[in-house]
Amino acid sequence: MENFILHIFLIVFLSGVFLLGSGEKNSSSEGTAKEERKPVLLEDVPGTAAFIDGAEVAVIGFFQDSEKNEVSEFLTMVENMPDVPFGICTNSQVLSHYNITRNTISLFRMVDNKRQDLEIEDSNKIDIAKLSRFVRMNELRWVTEYNPMTAVGLFNSAVQTHLLLFSDKTSPLHTERINKYREAAVAFQGKVLFILVDISVKDNDRVLSYFHLTKSQLPALAAYYTADEEQDVLPLDEVSLDRIKDFCNAFLERKEGKKNPKPEDKLFREEL
Repeated sequence: MENFILHIFLIVFLSGVFLLGSGEKNSSSEGTAKEERKPVLLEDVPGTAAFIDGAEVAVIGFFQDSEKNEVSEFLTMVENMPDVPFGICTNSQVLSHYNITRNTISLFRMVDNKRQDLEIEDSNKIDIAKLSRFVRMNELRWVTEYNPMTAVGLFNSAVQTHLLLFSDKTSPLHTERINKYREAAVAFQGKVLFILVDISVKDNDRVLSYFHLTKSQLPALAAYYTADEEQDVLPLDEVSLDRIKDFCNAFLERKEGKKNPKPEDKLFREEL
């Protein structure tokens, strides 16, 4: 048995299918850059947990059968998505720990502590386009840029309160704004999803219209509750951490007050 495991390890190592460890950046050649886009080989539970905890979004290919078509499609996707950390695992103990019963692509995200699984039942129906769509739809981050693909993941999240920042990414002030916005997002983890709407994108004009905002009022914040579509807006002359937090807290407190009214408020409504 030990010889068999050693044999498999040597095949994997020599073929260069997986990248052991996180690797160091080296832009000396195109070949090296491609090598860096291979997934991290995850061989035990602690290492897998550390990989997941080390990024806003982490994607792992859990494979019971490494000969299936989806493995090569997964590796191609890894090469084409340099902005997403990918891992790969065939270790039976790790698969059992994460309740994997068939080849599965799992996405772990920090913003709402959510795990999304794509279980592969039919290898012939899986290609890189479907795998990539699964990742792009579900890769919610501390600040998620709005587009038709991420909108699906946003509305599928259990977090029902969304905060939108309308900002022009081409503005010299954008970097400062987004840094403050991201800092606030961490403070509201699990309570609010923070979304960026780039107003330099023409298609986002309809999002502006939905919140009854005009470009002359921007930058602005908009709070939105998905369950009943309640919303509130706040045009800003300056994006500051305190104003973001105050606006967010006020909206959350108002929603909480409606869910759990004070006894005197209940009595007043009954008298009416």
